[in-house]
Amino acid sequence: MADPVVTPEKRVEQKTVYSITEIMKILPHRYPFLLVDRIIEIEEEKRIVGLKNVTINEQFFLGHFPGAPVMPGVLIIEAMAQVAGVLIYRDMPDKDTKLIYFSGVENAKFRRPVLPGDQLRIEMELLNRRSNFGKMAGRATVEGKLAAEAVVLFSIADRPK
Repeated sequence: MADPVVTPEKRVEQKTVYSITEIMKILPHRYPFLLVDRIIEIEEEKRIVGLKNVTINEQFFLGHFPGAPVMPGVLIIEAMAQVAGVLIYRDMPDKDTKLIYFSGVENAKFRRPVLPGDQLRIEMELLNRRSNFGKMAGRATVEGKLAAEAVVLFSIADRPK
């Protein structure tokens, strides 16, 4: 079956809230571990939506799996945590001296494989936050179909010197 052609009429314009250059000013992650390409929606202290473009050039595809490339589920969860991190870091006054650590995951479920050429749409919602700890619920979809979901826990600590 041939891939559908995306005509200008079918193309959905996605507003960019943060480009990759702006994301790199917020998150401390760098290649090969920066797993968010764009932020397209944000509601302060509530929710955030980001995109991850998955390409065959990702290093993890060399070994996962040769001849049948699939994005590792743990990296989908990491991408979710990074999108969540943009929401938390963006207004943090002392972000240069702090790190947000991924401190746990609850109820992770993987519903479909994520393949080269897919675009992950990652939606994260803040469930609660107390001082330097918090919890966010997230979903990662590809073309509107659920690929993964999880609750991500985070903690904020001083950056090691």
